[in-house]
Amino acid sequence: MWEKELQAAIEAGLKARVKIMEIYEKGFDVEIKEDNSPVTIADKTADKIIREHLHKVFPEHAFLTEESEDNDERLSNDYVWIVDPVDGTKDFVARDGGFTTNIALAYKHELVVGVVVVPVTGEIYFASKGNGAYHRMDGRDVKIHVNDKLEDLTCLMSVFHTNETELKLIEKHSDKIKHVMKYGSSLKPCRIAEGLAEITYRMSAGTKEWDTGACQIIVEEAGGLFVEPDGGKITYNRKDVYNRKGYVVVNRKENILL
Repeated sequence: MWEKELQAAIEAGLKARVKIMEIYEKGFDVEIKEDNSPVTIADKTADKIIREHLHKVFPEHAFLTEESEDNDERLSNDYVWIVDPVDGTKDFVARDGGFTTNIALAYKHELVVGVVVVPVTGEIYFASKGNGAYHRMDGRDVKIHVNDKLEDLTCLMSVFHTNETELKLIEKHSDKIKHVMKYGSSLKPCRIAEGLAEITYRMSAGTKEWDTGACQIIVEEAGGLFVEPDGGKITYNRKDVYNRKGYVVVNRKENILL
């Protein structure tokens, strides 16, 4: 189940990676969008590549992507591809390697496929509903799972978006959170899914569906939790695409430290 969709998403992500890295290495101009966030030709070109590839395979499916104009037609479609061609554009601009390409598929508001490509390293994290989560590196697929740690926790923080609430939570729970590391974009949840860390906070309304969809199913299929701070479930293909309440990603429910 979902094998065809998963493979198409991986293929689309790898196609986009070629162009993203070409632009990354050559140089690029930076524009500022209306919401004051940066965008480059890499975002726009990768978006087009991904949409065209997936539309060819699944012509009836709808799209919700960061770089395309949205409309309400997708709300009546059971299948919606949710795409962030370059998640972590600030990392892309800073050339720190901490950006990803996120491709998710929602079926009736539930995530069923997630692919996160790390362009600089060539790594791919992927998952499909009921089939587990995997990490591909150098052509080898390894099934991944969160760890079981409840003490001596590692918390992952954003490079550019950490806020005061998150810092206070880390300080409040310093008896358990003993290590803090910074990662960009969807790398934080993926590292938790891989068992390399235990918690990350996003206590703000700044992210949207395309920031979280792909990595959320990877975390969940790896045995972790990706929930709103009050424990609420995050669904997809919503009219309001903002994650208004923020979210918490943990390896175990006991580590939802608020």
